[in-house]
Amino acid sequence: MHLDALRNSVVSSRSLSIDTTFVLFFLGLESGRTLSDLSIDTVLIFVTMAMVAVLPYYLLPWIERPSFSKWLMGRSLVGIFAIAIGAVLAPLYGTLMPESFRFLPLTLLILAAMTSCFIQFYGLMRLRLVK
Repeated sequence: MHLDALRNSVVSSRSLSIDTTFVLFFLGLESGRTLSDLSIDTVLIFVTMAMVAVLPYYLLPWIERPSFSKWLMGRSLVGIFAIAIGAVLAPLYGTLMPESFRFLPLTLLILAAMTSCFIQFYGLMRLRLVK
């Protein structure tokens, strides 16, 4: 009975790493878009990216936790890829793309973060005591 509860928590840990990866990706797109004008906002976005890349590792259950270096390498690749895409797309806003697309990465970031919170709250509320 106790093993079933552990297996259920492992399934929810996979969803934790996937939905926080989407949040990291859209946050990287937004940081790549704002990379040209260095301000306090850009610094705060990079600090937030570092937290979203590292902190979910400590929420994973201990039985399925990969090594920290593998976790950080995968998350870093996602973040760098997203920053590169955002930096490439930034000059295109207003020329090849409509100006309203400029706010699309932040809108998708907010939606991904809300979905991630809903999934994590559902995982917490789903936990039951093992008899």
